[in-house]
Amino acid sequence: MADVVMPQEPDHTLVGRVQAGERAAFDVLVRRHQHRVLALIGRYIADWSECQDVAQEAFVRAFRAIDSFRGDAQFSTWMHRIAVNTAKNHLAAQNRRPPAADIDLVDAEVASDSARLRDTDTPERELMREQVEQCVLAAVAQLPADWRQAFELREVQGLSYEQIAQAMNCPVGTVRSRIYRAREAIDQQLRPLLEGRSATRERSRA
Repeated sequence: MADVVMPQEPDHTLVGRVQAGERAAFDVLVRRHQHRVLALIGRYIADWSECQDVAQEAFVRAFRAIDSFRGDAQFSTWMHRIAVNTAKNHLAAQNRRPPAADIDLVDAEVASDSARLRDTDTPERELMREQVEQCVLAAVAQLPADWRQAFELREVQGLSYEQIAQAMNCPVGTVRSRIYRAREAIDQQLRPLLEGRSATRERSRA
């Protein structure tokens, strides 16, 4: 029987446990990095529910490729690179172009503790990331219990709708409805923040 995964374990330890076959360790990594990944993808994709889907796809890709991670860079750097590529591929598949002004996203593909990232990751960008993360956390905390449970089982643990229905002892249609409503509620909380960010960018380009 595997040891209990402790949330405070460093990323490299958790990665090693995932590579040894412990899925629970990857769940901890997802919870630790999901909001920063969502904020990163949000720079490419404005729609919140679409961001959720792309973020989930990015984590699925990371899980499938975890054996290729050798620790040459931090896990966060590796995960961010996957997130950026997943967002770009998602846009390309729909014949949509990434934002023109995304030097910060290019920099995000470089080691997160590198001098280049420190030079370009301005206090304003860091503040925006923190605001998005805090807004998501607050929005999730305010959800009704059944919405929050369905949302977290889907977005954090990556369960299928059928698995969630079994876990919550309710029809699949109810699960879909709860997750949809949860996403809508979170989107409502985030919309003013994202719209304000878009307006700021437009003014800076004018």
